[in-house]
Amino acid sequence: MRIAYFDCFAGISGDMCLGALADAGADIAEIESVLKGLPVKGYRLASKKVTRSGISATKADVILKKSEIRNHKSEVRKWKDIQKLIKSSSLDNGIKQKGLFIFKALFEAEARVHGEPVEDVHLHELGGTDCLVDIFGTLIGLDMLGVRKIYASAINLGSGTVRTEHGILPVPAPATAELLKGYPVYSSGVPFELTTPTGAALITGSQAVFSAVPRMKTERIGYGAGNKELDGLPNTLRILIGEETGNTLDQGPENGVMIIETNIDDMNPQIYEDVIDKLFDTGALDVFLENIIMKKSRPAVKLTVIAGEPSVEKLSTILFRETTTIGLRFYRAQRKVLDREIRRIKTKLGDVRVKISRLDGAATAIAPEYNDLKALSKKTGLPIKKITEEIMPEIKRNIPG
Repeated sequence: MRIAYFDCFAGISGDMCLGALADAGADIAEIESVLKGLPVKGYRLASKKVTRSGISATKADVILKKSEIRNHKSEVRKWKDIQKLIKSSSLDNGIKQKGLFIFKALFEAEARVHGEPVEDVHLHELGGTDCLVDIFGTLIGLDMLGVRKIYASAINLGSGTVRTEHGILPVPAPATAELLKGYPVYSSGVPFELTTPTGAALITGSQAVFSAVPRMKTERIGYGAGNKELDGLPNTLRILIGEETGNTLDQGPENGVMIIETNIDDMNPQIYEDVIDKLFDTGALDVFLENIIMKKSRPAVKLTVIAGEPSVEKLSTILFRETTTIGLRFYRAQRKVLDREIRRIKTKLGDVRVKISRLDGAATAIAPEYNDLKALSKKTGLPIKKITEEIMPEIKRNIPG
């Protein structure tokens, strides 16, 4: 599986993410082309090579047109506005869902900071065109480079104060601090906002696993530049991209997972589908149901969630809010997994994403994505079974090993 390691020794922001991905080989022009699927206008993407403390890096910028700059200064968006904008886009559905998750996290953080309902919160800087482009540009860049999992270092927050629409605030900004609750952070004492709310949301929304550099075969390295030179610290975000090689069972953080369980005997079973969808959207690695018999011979369902530890609090909130459970069980587990990747394969019936599992480099399982098969079935009128039979020979010819 291809992974990316975000080395946040000088913090993280949206433009640094975009710059690092461009530096690692993602084509800015191609990212801009895909971004046309998002109904946002009045900007262009630019990138250039710069140096930060002697390190060559790429500075990515969202250049707003003059008319957009005027709108940007007075622009406010609520959660319903962002939802409508994202859902009406023609972006890949997976990117849409990740974007929705990231912006929902932003709104929830702002709501907690200001003590307001999520639906009433306005985003000023965070609802602007540049923020939308930074977030979706990063998601598109990661997808272009084939990244399927994110790891991250502890995050350098910076120190001092920052000027915002709400006035002068301490660093980290309240929304940044809220977003990074439960994650390893520190300050090296640099009097500057090194980590922005957008950067924090990208880390949170990507369900990053925090660790030292994981076992990986590094293929690409990218440096994304921040806005200014800092004394004694290269103001860059470094991204390492490559194939994960740690597929043996050990005690490393990349193989550790949390198990969340609950027994439910008093809920309408029609609700489970919605709950499962929300759990997956919030970062669950797997969710499954089992029929059980509880005390007094009551039939019930055991709901089990497998997740990374940073996701446990949010997943628990969903279970308490969306089901009738009054208690959850938690325990840690280790897992051994095959290397996996997802490739987009062109077939005579259309493009299909294909999940490939490998053992010692050899493909052991090849499975087309069900949602893509379903879309092709709707487009062609053919049954999914027939489509699978038609395209599998093509798929296998395009997958080495």
